[in-house]
Amino acid sequence: MYDIIIIGTGAGGATMAYQLADTGKRILILERGDYVPVEKENWDSTEVFQKNRYTTTDFWLDKHGKPFRPGMHYNVGGNTKFYGAALFRLREEDFKEIQHYGGVSPAWPIQYEDLKTYYLEAEKLFHVHGKRGSDPTEPFDSEPYPNPPLPHEPRIQEIFDELKGYGLHPFELPVGVNFQPHATANAPYTLDRFDGFPDASERKGDAHLCALSKALEYPNVELMTNAKVVKLNTDSSGKRITEVIIEQNEGTKILTADLVILSAGAINSAAILLESRSERFHNGLANTSDQVGRNYMFHQNTALIALYTEPNPTKFGKTFGINDFYHAARGYEFPLGHVQMLGKSDENQIKADSPIPAPGFTFELMAKHAVDFWLTSEDLPDPENRVTVENGQIKLSYTDNNQKGHEFLKAELIKALKASGKFETFLFKGYYFSKGMDIASPAHQNGTTRMGLDPESSVVDIYCKAHDLENLYIVDGGFFVSSGAVNPALTIIAMALRVGEYLKNHVLK
Repeated sequence: MYDIIIIGTGAGGATMAYQLADTGKRILILERGDYVPVEKENWDSTEVFQKNRYTTTDFWLDKHGKPFRPGMHYNVGGNTKFYGAALFRLREEDFKEIQHYGGVSPAWPIQYEDLKTYYLEAEKLFHVHGKRGSDPTEPFDSEPYPNPPLPHEPRIQEIFDELKGYGLHPFELPVGVNFQPHATANAPYTLDRFDGFPDASERKGDAHLCALSKALEYPNVELMTNAKVVKLNTDSSGKRITEVIIEQNEGTKILTADLVILSAGAINSAAILLESRSERFHNGLANTSDQVGRNYMFHQNTALIALYTEPNPTKFGKTFGINDFYHAARGYEFPLGHVQMLGKSDENQIKADSPIPAPGFTFELMAKHAVDFWLTSEDLPDPENRVTVENGQIKLSYTDNNQKGHEFLKAELIKALKASGKFETFLFKGYYFSKGMDIASPAHQNGTTRMGLDPESSVVDIYCKAHDLENLYIVDGGFFVSSGAVNPALTIIAMALRVGEYLKNHVLK
């Protein structure tokens, strides 16, 4: 018997464990995977991206019932072990109703001010480097980032200056990096393999290193790995979770706790609730609203690689972003989205993503000239974009929306690159290629257990407690009401800090 069971070790679960560790309560954290091994393959792009060495071997179904292998990582630290650690606050306006080309982004039941202090705490906890005020859309905060911005390498500084000269407002990207090595780090330091790679040098600001490892320093906190949660059971009243059923080592175990925190990620948390159906709850748990699994969002995302005539010897290029089109501006009636740099691609990544080589050039030569960008536009909530479970298999039914704004954003970036630098020439003729992210790339997943005041149209309240249950909190990207157009991780971390503080002050006394 535990006081608290936390399901999942990603941004939400690990931060909840960190926030609650000092309560003295007996806490068990469940992770369906194990630790990511520290090995030379961590930084091998062929192993990571082509052979999918670290992604699940599970298959999900798309809306047509066609199987696909998702880019999910089941390991300690969750997807944060592989994310790019761009840690943004949602903009103040993101919590309000916004009209987009594709429809309406609804208002949240909370406002930016409700998360402001927790955003700052989250930035400190995850070692965020940045320059306060350099982003023209960033909410005001009188306190600077906890660490100075990461410096631009020479070639990136040139592009930064060219875009600024063009009339845009590039800014220093907020990135989570800890330059003080973790106690377990045994690999040489390099800030290079980052987006999509596990960091063998353990400098990336991920949930395992920044939050979970601190929680596990407390004797009352325990981690159980290779423990997949398959079902939650309630008592006879149907109001309290009494059993957490797990599969481990090919066997089944029943665990109990007074309080259950579900942080398995927007997709898997929804799947667990739906799989917890019973004679009493035919729709699954926490689902009298029929909203569990609905309104799935993961952004309109595109990776765009531009080939300049100028070589790009950069090791780490993920140091600036562009938000000139985040709001309706520059002749556009509605918002377009956000642009940031990606980690530097190599020939193996380009070979995998390029439709054809630029005429006369090898993939290796292309990589030497490549500059990598990531474009994000808001994904709008749609109740028919949803997670369901069929015969134990996750089904992700999704149809793109708000694409017009995203295409405008891509066109504006290409126009800026061609006008501002040595991009359009006889040699490469402004050659670029882009790859949109499909449902097999669920890194920004959110929205399946949405927050709201009305139990008939939402799943959790403003402190992420399930409306239908007294002792279940759902703290991962599922609570998002709208997706904004920036990476969701910092908002999940901030919300976990907020919910953890609420539990300490009002529930765990």
